Amino acid sequence: MKKLILGISGGVSFLIFLVLLTVTGYLGNSQQTQRMAERWSEKDDVAQVSCFFSVDASITEDRIQEFEHSIDNALADASVVQESENPSARLWVDAYSADGKISLASDRGSVDADAIGIGGDFFLFHPLRLVSGAYFSGNDLMQDYCIIDEDAAWQLFGSSNVAGMTVYIGRVPHIVTGVVERPKGRLAEGAGLDSTLVYVSMGTLEELGSSNGINHYEIVMPNPVTHFAYNYVKEQLGMEEKETEVVENTSRYSFVSRCKMILQFGLRSMNGKAIIYPYWENIARGYEDILAVLTLVELIFLLYAIGVALGFFILWWRHKGWTIKDVCLKGKDKVERRMELARARRKAKHGDTEDLEFLSEFDDREPGAKLLGRIAQRLGQRDPEKAEQKARKQEEKKARREAARGQKAEQKARKQEEKKARREAARGQKAEQEATQEAGQEARKKARKAAGKK
Repeated sequence: MKKLILGISGGVSFLIFLVLLTVTGYLGNSQQTQRMAERWSEKDDVAQVSCFFSVDASITEDRIQEFEHSIDNALADASVVQESENPSARLWVDAYSADGKISLASDRGSVDADAIGIGGDFFLFHPLRLVSGAYFSGNDLMQDYCIIDEDAAWQLFGSSNVAGMTVYIGRVPHIVTGVVERPKGRLAEGAGLDSTLVYVSMGTLEELGSSNGINHYEIVMPNPVTHFAYNYVKEQLGMEEKETEVVENTSRYSFVSRCKMILQFGLRSMNGKAIIYPYWENIARGYEDILAVLTLVELIFLLYAIGVALGFFILWWRHKGWTIKDVCLKGKDKVERRMELARARRKAKHGDTEDLEFLSEFDDREPGAKLLGRIAQRLGQRDPEKAEQKARKQEEKKARREAARGQKAEQKARKQEEKKARREAARGQKAEQEATQEAGQEARKKARKAAGKK
């Protein structure tokens, strides 16, 4: 009964492990901001890297552009070239952004909102759900675009279908290219998405709003060797360790990364850097904590299932009644028997049935016995005298073999007796030597005592 309960509990434990493994995989894959590398290339040859800066890092657009110009040279040095025939194809793509605040106004109302000034292909990395309209790029020549969330759309226009309409930022008209749905939920609100948020160009935020400076940079680039992209970004942009933090998003939610996160328990919440993370990074870090806990539970259930299976295996192994050596010897014997039987069959077809007859004596179930009977019957029908002579010869050979076996057994028995006699003689000699040594020691002791009395 105990074995049955253990077996069921082990099976249930392994099933729970599989369920948790599926759940963690789903949660990790649901974070679209961490999966830009998969969207950029179907091959596992690119990496997504994020870099976060403090306000004191003083990262400017000129510094970003200088870094961008160095990427192609670094890839060329690593023998990475563009293989696509499309002239507009790119090896890498990046984006940068800044936090701040901005005021928007329309004919129906106004709103003060949190703002993100974007540069590069920001919305490739952050594919927010569009309620209406489309995205814009930070690389566009015209910078008078913006994207607002549903709350801002209702406050400014009383509707969410407002793509193409105009809002005023610092009395400068801007076109609303799209309306997005702001992520909701406990994690999103805790990450900073608890108020109205709009997206504008970097120039608009710096000129018409209040900006905290560029504090986020993201890139997807070729990764010819492990950590090539991560190390390059860290060397070029992460020079001040206290002012920057570099994250490789590509393998962020892998099993190995989650196990490392478990080992960092207690240290995770400590932040010695003057960095304020954007909402998407806060959400990603929250999911890291959740997945680390789920991974720990996964490991517990997996180890229990493995322990039960190992226990049953040890129990079976101890009571199996055979050894690996037995199996090997049995297999080797079977192979040799088959080879001998095949040779005997070939000889029997040419009239020499001696070996086949010898093998059939050990196992009547072998097809050699039936074949021997058919061959003997065929030979008897052709030439009875020849068959009788062959039978006598076979009997004589059989007798000689038996006599040889008897002589061999007798020789073996004699050798064993001789070995036994030699061992007993050696034991006797050893006992005599020990007795002589003891007698000598006693004599020396008596002599020393007598000398002492004198």
